[in-house]
Amino acid sequence: MSRHWSPPRTRRQFSIGEIRLTLLAGIMLGLVAGGLGTAWPGEAPESAAPAIAAFSPADPFAEARRSREILRPQEASVQARPETVGHGDMVDVIDGDTFRYAGDKIRIADIDTPEVRGRCAYETALAARATERLAVLLAAGPFQLEPVERDEDRYGRKLRIVTRGGRSIGDQLVSEGLARTWSGRREPWCA
Repeated sequence: MSRHWSPPRTRRQFSIGEIRLTLLAGIMLGLVAGGLGTAWPGEAPESAAPAIAAFSPADPFAEARRSREILRPQEASVQARPETVGHGDMVDVIDGDTFRYAGDKIRIADIDTPEVRGRCAYETALAARATERLAVLLAAGPFQLEPVERDEDRYGRKLRIVTRGGRSIGDQLVSEGLARTWSGRREPWCA
C-alpha cells in the first residue's frame, strides 16, 4: 500500500484585527436585523412615520412645511417652555446653524447649513452668507429658543428651534436658499 505525503495539519491563527472585524460585522448585522421590525409582510409597522409632503420647487415654503411635519411629533412630546432671548443679550454666531448664548452652544435643530470650511468654493461661499444672515436675524430683536425631544447633539450643542413671533428663523433661512430642512443627517452641498 502506498501512501501519499501530505503536509501536517496546523490550525490557522487569527490576528486580533481579524477577530475584531468579525465581531464588529456580527454586531452590525444584529443591529440591522433588529431594526427590521416585527410586522408581518404586507402590514405597516405600529410606529409608521407620518406621511410627509413632497418638495415643490414652485412653492418656496414647501421645505419649511416639510420641516414642521418632521419635527411636529418631537415638539409635541416636549413639555418645556421656550426661553426668550432679549434684544440686548450677547449672542455670538459661529456658523449658519450654530451660535453661542449664555455660555452654551446652540444648534438650530430644524435646519442644516453649509460648513464654513466647505468641501468646495460654493459651499464655503454659501456658508459665509448663511452665517451673516443668521447674525442679522438674531440681532433684529428678541427671539425664543424652543426645546426639541433631544436636548443635545453628539457634540454637546443644545438643540433648539429658534422662533420670533411664532415663525422659525430656520424656516426663513430655508426659504432664502441659505439652509436645508434638517432630515436627520447631513447632505452634501457640493456636486
